[in-house]
Amino acid sequence: MIEQMSCDERFLTLAKELNYDIYGENTAGGHYVPLIRHHDEVYVSGLVPRMNGKIQYPGRVGKELNLADAQAAASISAMRGLSLIVDAIGSLDKIKSLIRVTVYVRCTEDFVDLSDVANGASDVFSHVLGDAGKHTRTTVGVYQLPKNAAVEVDMIVALRPSAL
Repeated sequence: MIEQMSCDERFLTLAKELNYDIYGENTAGGHYVPLIRHHDEVYVSGLVPRMNGKIQYPGRVGKELNLADAQAAASISAMRGLSLIVDAIGSLDKIKSLIRVTVYVRCTEDFVDLSDVANGASDVFSHVLGDAGKHTRTTVGVYQLPKNAAVEVDMIVALRPSAL
C-alpha cells in the first residue's frame, strides 16, 4: 500500500505518525534563507530539530541524549527540510533525486555511532521519497550547534524536468 502512495501522501502520513506540525514556523534564524532554488537544484540550509519555535532534544549525544533521542532529532530535521521543499516547489513528487545530505551531530568525544544518528534522517528520506530518496551522505561529530541542538541536517535536491 505504501508504494502506491505519492511522496506527498507518505510525507503527510509520517508527519502525523511523528506528531510533526508541517505547517509550523520554518524560517531562518539569521541573515540567510532556509532554501534556494537554482535551476534544477534546491539547496536547503542546515536545519535543527525545531518544532513550534522550540528545539527538540537539546543537549549532547552521549551525555544528555542517547542514540534514539539523536535519531528522533535527525528525523525532525529531515521533516523540516522536506516541509521547506514542499513550500518552495509545491510537491515532493517533483524531486528527481536527493543528491546530498550532511548530518552534524553534537556529541561527546567518545561517541562513535554518528552514522546511526544520521540514519534517523536517511530513514525519513527513504520512506517519503522512495528511490528518489537515495543519497550520498556525510556525518560529522561537532562540539557545538545552534541553540544547543543535538543535530543539524542540510541537503541538496535535484528536481524532475517537469518541475522546472
